[in-house]
Amino acid sequence: MLESMGLPLPAESLLIATSIYCASTSDLNIFYVALSAVIGAVMGDNFGYLIGNKVGYSFLQKHGSKIRLTHERLILGQYLFRNHGGKVVFFGRFVAILRFFTALLAGANRMPWGDFLLHNAMGGICWAGGYSFAAYYLGQQLLKLEGKFGVVLAVLGVIVVLFSFFFLRRNEKQLIERAEKEAKEQGYD
Repeated sequence: MLESMGLPLPAESLLIATSIYCASTSDLNIFYVALSAVIGAVMGDNFGYLIGNKVGYSFLQKHGSKIRLTHERLILGQYLFRNHGGKVVFFGRFVAILRFFTALLAGANRMPWGDFLLHNAMGGICWAGGYSFAAYYLGQQLLKLEGKFGVVLAVLGVIVVLFSFFFLRRNEKQLIERAEKEAKEQGYD
């Protein structure tokens, strides 16, 4: 829950380790571990959304330039959350760094709460439930997969992150122009 609120904590590692522990002992029940993880993830994101909604945007307007969040990039963020917010919230759950900030940014960018709640709940169920049960059922086999398979997944992950970074960097100007045009047409800030 605390990680989903925006604190950089190792929730994913803890969830996997706990699930593997469940597979190797009868001390913990995997259903309760998965249920508590889903509830914590969804609740934490909702608290993060509320924090972002109440103080996030004004805070970003005031201090965002210190971390290169210019006015244009804030408008771009609003545009992306208005047009692709559900995807960002759902898939952001599966990217460690993005998971810390997705709820805060969704709230700060005024994503409609109903859309946020739906995609957040689906993402929380898939992420927390999926990781719990996958780690549980793989159990000790998960440790064997870490070798070459882990390296391949890490390389693929780096490629996807780099591609996304370069795509956004290359197309930032056009996306900002689209976002500003839509903001003017829609009367957004």
